[in-house]
Amino acid sequence: MITAIRIEELDILLNDLFTRYGYDFTEYSKASLQRRVQRLFTLDKFPSFAEFRHRLQHDPQYFRRFVEEITVNVTEMLRDPSFYRTLRSTILPVLATYPFIRIWHAGCATGEEVYSMAILLKETGLLHKSLLYGTDINPQVIERARKGIFPVSQMQKFSENYIQSGGIHDFSSYYTANYHLAKFDNSLTGKMIFSTHNLVSDFSFNEFQLILCRNVLIYFERGLQSKVFKLFDYSLENFGYLALGAKESLRFSPIADRYRQIGKEKIWRKVHEAG
Repeated sequence: MITAIRIEELDILLNDLFTRYGYDFTEYSKASLQRRVQRLFTLDKFPSFAEFRHRLQHDPQYFRRFVEEITVNVTEMLRDPSFYRTLRSTILPVLATYPFIRIWHAGCATGEEVYSMAILLKETGLLHKSLLYGTDINPQVIERARKGIFPVSQMQKFSENYIQSGGIHDFSSYYTANYHLAKFDNSLTGKMIFSTHNLVSDFSFNEFQLILCRNVLIYFERGLQSKVFKLFDYSLENFGYLALGAKESLRFSPIADRYRQIGKEKIWRKVHEAG
């Protein structure tokens, strides 16, 4: 019989992890987190919650596996092509007027969206004066993002997204395929900086013209969402842009009155500084 992780046990576990490793998951959506923890508990065949808890407390390598499994790393290149069409047609022409462009992909997972942005910037003649920061809580996925190597099996889907997003070249010109892997061009990776960053506990590290955090906030409770919005607001220069996922919104957030939505996409422009 499979043991079910109860909410009270989940709370104990999260408190352990904060005390032992400094990772604070307490304001993540409980229902979603419980499902993912339960999946890992079942997958690794722990006979009891006590043994699961002991392993996490005393085995840092297993804790790294825990972080990789419970943080959501589902992403793809040029996901939601209409979003990227809007970036290409409406946002990047404005950013083109800046002498230098800094873009932050927060919660970037394995980096596909960072590479998507680099391709757009290259095709609009802006990559040479841009710097893209990709951050995530999970060091394992950041290492994969840094390498710029993805399964060849994904390239067909990425290419379809690229065409629908308004791409102007052959998508395969951006990578070299070798057996089952595709490595993206150094001209793209040379403009990227990948590092770990915890949206829960870490601070702002630069001032940006564009911040993207797509499909991350849906896994946070309302209080943590508000905290992260304030971090983004502090990190975004006036008249900069903030882009969220399809099911996310600035509405009802503590910074909503300082932002104006651009068209139908989940992109907002900062039009007022904090008072």
